[in-house]
Amino acid sequence: MSMLTGFRDKSFLDKISILNEVATAKDPAELEALLDLFQNPLDDTSVDYMVVTALNGVLSSDEQKAVELLDKEEGKLRTLCIRVCGEFQFKSAVPALLKMAEGDVDPDFLFEVLTSLSKIGGPEALGLFRSNINNDDDLIVVMSIEMLGELKDEESIPALKAFVERNNEDGNYGVCDLTTWKAVECLASIGSDDALDFVVANLHHRNPTVRRVVTDSLTVLAVKAVPYLTKVISPETDKDDMILAANVLGFIGEKEGLDVLMDAIEKKFSTDSSVKYAIYEAIGRIGTMKGVISLIDGLDDDDELITVAVMTGLDGLVNPGVTKKLVEIVGQGGSKAGKILRAIVTAKAVNIFQSLYAEEKIGRFLMNAVVASKDSEVHEAFRAKLTEIGGEAADADIARLPEAVEIGGKKALAVDDSKSMLALYRSILTNAGYEPTVGENGQDAYAHIQLGEKFDVIITDMNMPVMDGMEFVSKLRQTEGYADIPVIMVTTESEYSQQELARKTGVNDFITKPFTADQLKAKIAEYVS
Repeated sequence: MSMLTGFRDKSFLDKISILNEVATAKDPAELEALLDLFQNPLDDTSVDYMVVTALNGVLSSDEQKAVELLDKEEGKLRTLCIRVCGEFQFKSAVPALLKMAEGDVDPDFLFEVLTSLSKIGGPEALGLFRSNINNDDDLIVVMSIEMLGELKDEESIPALKAFVERNNEDGNYGVCDLTTWKAVECLASIGSDDALDFVVANLHHRNPTVRRVVTDSLTVLAVKAVPYLTKVISPETDKDDMILAANVLGFIGEKEGLDVLMDAIEKKFSTDSSVKYAIYEAIGRIGTMKGVISLIDGLDDDDELITVAVMTGLDGLVNPGVTKKLVEIVGQGGSKAGKILRAIVTAKAVNIFQSLYAEEKIGRFLMNAVVASKDSEVHEAFRAKLTEIGGEAADADIARLPEAVEIGGKKALAVDDSKSMLALYRSILTNAGYEPTVGENGQDAYAHIQLGEKFDVIITDMNMPVMDGMEFVSKLRQTEGYADIPVIMVTTESEYSQQELARKTGVNDFITKPFTADQLKAKIAEYVS
C-alpha cells in the first residue's frame, strides 16, 4: 500500500512525517500520488513545500519519468522537472530541453532551460548558448557567456571582444557592466592566443573595474599568462601598460616572469621611476634568489621608494652575499648609505637588520634610525627582532626604544596593494603627525570604515585587486560621515579621462608617482589644517 493513501485526511504532523519518509525512500510507486498533491495543493505552505521536496526526491531516482514529464506537462510541473533534470544532470533530457528553447520563448522560461543545460554540461547546447550571447535579457547573456567560457568556444571570441570594446568607448567607460566583466573572464577561460592577446591588450582599459578583472583573470591563469604579458614588457610599450603587466607578473610569481622582469632592468627598457618601481616590486614579490642580482642593482637608484621596494624584496632573500654588498655600500657613508638605512627601517626589513646588526658601526647607525622613527609598528617589529637576537647589546638597544610615540591626534587611512608603498605611507604620515591605518585594497580599507573608525584624510591607490580605488571611494562617499572627508588618489595614470572618472566618484585631488615625502605632506596640508 502507498504511504500516501488517505494522505489528505491525516494530521499535520503525520503529513510531514510521511512526506519525509517518501523523500528519503525515493520510491517511484509514490509518484502518481505526489503529482496529484503537487497539482492540487492543500494550501498549507509547510505541507506543500514538503510535497515539492518529496517529488524532487522521487524524480531524482527516475530519470526516464522526469524526462517524459518534460514533454507532457506545462506550467509549474514542467519547471520543476527542468530543474530536477539540471540538478541531477540527466543527459537524456538535453534533446527535450533544446527543443523547448526554440522559437519565441519567454525569457524567464528560457533562463530555466539554460540553467538546467549549464548544470548538465557537455557541448550539445553550445549552439544555444552562442545564439543567446546578445539576448535582450542580461541574465541570459551572462549565463551564456559563462558557458561559452566553460566550453572554450573560440567561435564566440569576436562577439566577446565586442562587449569589452564597447565598454571602452567614449560615454561607456564610466561603468563596467556585468556582461563586460563576464566577457573578460570568458576570454581568459577560452585561453587561445587570440583571446589572451586581447585580454592583455586591455590591461589599461579605461574602466578601472575592467582593469581589475583583467588583472585577476590573468593572475588566475598563472604561468599560462606569462608569454602574453612578456610582450608588454618592452621599450616600445606605453608606461601605464608596462606597470600593470609588471604588477601581474609579480602577482603570478612564476620564475618565467622573473626572467622577463630582470631582462627589462638589465636592458633599461624604461627610465621612468614608476615603471622601474613596479618592476622591482614585482621581482621582490616573486622572491627567488635569482632576483637578488636585479634587486641589488636597484640600490643605485636615487628614488627612495625604489629603495624601499628593494629592501622589502631583499628581506626574504638575505644571504652572505647580500649582507656583504650592503656592508660595502653603507660602509662608504654618504647619502646612499643614509637612504639604505632609512629604507631598512621603513620597510621593517628585520632580517636585513639582523644581518647588519653585528657590524658594530653599521649596527649603531641602524639603531639610531630605528629609534628616530615615529612609527610604533616599526618599534614593535625591531623590538621583537632584538629580543630574538638576545644579549647585552640587544637588551640595551631595546631599552632605547620608546614604549609609545605621541604623534598629533590626527588619523589617516592609506590604501595600496604594494607592501613597500604602505610602508612608505606609514613613515611619511607618522612624520607628518598622523596616526596611520593601512589597507591592502579597497575592501580591506572599507572594513575599517565599517568598524566605525574615523579619519581626517584618506590616501588611496587607483589600480588594486579585489576592490580598486574608484570603487572604494564611491562606496566611501555613500557612507554616513564620509561625504566630505578629503580623499587623495595616488596614481601613475597619464590619461586625463581616468582622473576625470575618479573625480566623479568623489576623489578630491591627485598626486602622481613618483613623489617625495614633502610633496605628499604638502598635498595633505591643502585639505587638512
